[in-house]
Amino acid sequence: MPTLEDAIALAVAAHQGQRDKAGQPYILHPLRVMLRLSSDAERTAAILHDVVEDTPYTLERLRGLGYPEDVLSALDCLTKREGESYEAFIERLRPHPLARRVKLADLEDNMDVRRLKDVTPKDAERLSRYVAAWTRLRAE
Repeated sequence: MPTLEDAIALAVAAHQGQRDKAGQPYILHPLRVMLRLSSDAERTAAILHDVVEDTPYTLERLRGLGYPEDVLSALDCLTKREGESYEAFIERLRPHPLARRVKLADLEDNMDVRRLKDVTPKDAERLSRYVAAWTRLRAE
């Protein structure tokens, strides 16, 4: 079974060259999310939470590498489907405890606007959506 260090190395390679909205290396986001959590399963799911959605990696490829089913199940929940509304995505992941904990940490990092140079109206709209999702997930 891959270690947390293996997952970190995979995420670094998978997100190579990607930048976030502030122009920073994208890998810093999953690293910050990971550091908000404590268990190995939480941290592994956190560091990999955008790999399936934003890189060529698939759940099957990660399964083939030996990642445990609880992490894979969380990653499946954390991967927004094509054509799925954001609200439906949040409702789909809500019942999964591991995915919910990772998504809360993800939202907390995304809601930290200090990393942005300027907060645009589009950023404010996105922040409002994140706050609503965070509130919904915290209601459990």
